[in-house]
Order: sequence, then C-alpha cells, then structure tokens
Amino acid sequence: MHDHKHSQPETVIKVIGIGGAGGNAINHMASAGLSGFEFICANTDAQALSLVHVEKKIQLGESGMGAGSDPIVGRESAMRERTAIADALKGANMVFLTAGMGGGTGTGAAPVIAEVAREMGILTVGVVSKPFEFEGPRRMRVAEEGIAMLAKSVDSLVIILNSRLEEVLGADVTQKQAFAAADDVLSKAVSGIAEIITVPGMINVDFEDVRTVMRQTGMAMMGSAQHAGDDRAVKAAEEAISCPLLDGTNLHSARGLLVNITASEATLKLRETKQVMTVICAQTSEDAIIKFGAVFDDTLGDAMRVTVVATGLNRPSDFAAGTRRPAISRSGPSGVLGQVRQTRFEAAG
Repeated sequence: MHDHKHSQPETVIKVIGIGGAGGNAINHMASAGLSGFEFICANTDAQALSLVHVEKKIQLGESGMGAGSDPIVGRESAMRERTAIADALKGANMVFLTAGMGGGTGTGAAPVIAEVAREMGILTVGVVSKPFEFEGPRRMRVAEEGIAMLAKSVDSLVIILNSRLEEVLGADVTQKQAFAAADDVLSKAVSGIAEIITVPGMINVDFEDVRTVMRQTGMAMMGSAQHAGDDRAVKAAEEAISCPLLDGTNLHSARGLLVNITASEATLKLRETKQVMTVICAQTSEDAIIKFGAVFDDTLGDAMRVTVVATGLNRPSDFAAGTRRPAISRSGPSGVLGQVRQTRFEAAG
C-alpha cells in the first residue's frame, strides 16, 4: 500500500551557473518560472555577473575582467573564493552546476566548485555544454579536459552537445533559439529531478532514493518529456529516454533507475503506468532495479510527463580511468525498442 506524502524534511536544492554560459542558463531558468530552488551565479566577469537576475552572486577573483579564455585563471580565481563558494552552498542537499566548457571560467572554475560541494557531502550534478565544432579543435580539447576534471568531483554529469543544435532544430534556426534549446535541456533536467523529490505523490520517490541512484558507479542519464492524447504514456516514455542534444549511450547497462510519472489525478490510469514501465524496461537489463513514483498535477490537464534517471551505465572510453566519482550523465536516441520482458522494478516509498 502506498500513501500520499504527508510530511518529510524539506530537500534544499541549489542551482549554480558558472561563467557566461552558466549565467545565461540561470537566467533562462529563472525567466521560465522554475521555483523551489535557490539560484546562484559565479563568474570572473563582473559585467556579465551584473546581467544575471538572481540574488546570490559570487565574484571569482579580484579583477572582475574575466578569465581571458584561460582555464588556469578560472581555476585559480575559484580557488581563492572557496570560502565564499562553501558559504553559498551551505544547507544544500543537492546542487546542480551548469557551465559551458571550452572557455576560461566555466572550464576552470566548475571543477573547483564541484570539489567544494563534494567535500561538504552534497549530492552534485553537473550539466555542461561542449562547444560547436567551428569553434576550433583547441577549444574542444580544452572542453574535454575540463569535463574529465569535473567528472572526478560530481555524482552525475549531463553533457549537452552544441554541435547538434542545427541538426536537431533545422538549418534556419536562429542563434537565440538554438541556445534557448540548450538551456531548456538544463531546465527540464533540474525541474524533473526536483519534482521527483519535492512534489507529493500517490507513489513516492524520496531524496534517499535519488541519492542512492545518483551515486551508482558509472555513467548516468536524465530525461523528461510531456505528451497529451491517447498514446501519451508511450510517447512521453520514449522521448524521455531520447534527447538528441545530449551525448548518447545505451540504457541496457544501467543498474539503477528512477522513473517519475506525472499526470492529473482524474486522468492517470493503471494501464498507462504499465505502458511507461514497459517502454523503459524494454531498454534495460533484467538485473536493473527500477524505482518509480506517481505524482498528481492537475495543471497538466490531458498531458502526462515522464522523467527518467538512470545510473550505473558503462563509462565512455574517452574518459581516463581513476576518477573518484565518474558518473557521467548522458542520453541519446533510444533506437528500436527491444522485446518486452520481465524486469525487476519496485514502487518507491
């Protein structure tokens, strides 16, 4: 029997944008009306920091003139502000870090901020973007080195591929639309995870479920999708495990998954829960332990939202061995669904 969530300690989630791209992402999330988080921005560029509309800001370094695309400057600036960073993160149960990789501040400072969060025992998720190919091989190499550094200190890492923006959105997409789409991936990841933890439901997934899954060794992926209509459950589930802007992987090696199903109380049917789980289980190992929750949100009307968090995936070959917490979050096209079979899953709560 599964009860509605009555009362539990509040989960404090903080989202910190690092550098110019991180600040843009934070602005996007704030303007989208996402609530239930504390937004923080950190930058070496004082002018860019002033354009971010959040209360909590951290000036990295003393000059306020930026990092000059030098990750060493970004890292050293963040190292000098470790106390301020720790003060800003204090009280958080979970932190999302977002940054663009390949420049100076995001590439250099993000690993330092992740290190501070790790030392404080905070569940830490990074959401970073890789540069466009036309930005040159050096910037891509710097980005990949920064991602490898960041992977040592985060529990999970979502990698957004800027190079796929034109491919996914079409050749006539404007620059503003393209970057808004990348920012939207971040917003959906953050809001989807937060909804799993904070929104009362018929079947509950609590913070400890999330912590357990997010700290599995190996890669991870996060996805969220919403659809309406007769086939909303299948469409939302398929799209949740396939995001073409994220670096791709196969769910079959996942050892742990969280699945959250959100719909209005009047419309959510038992067969739809079965349909969602059938789609997801068709992509996962028979040994995977899957926890799922069901949340009621009457503002969705006829729509259903499915959020998936999968961890314990095999690591990519381009990451060096020996990282401390190498959970690299990735997602990609799901491909053809395999034959439906029995997979062990359990209702959380």
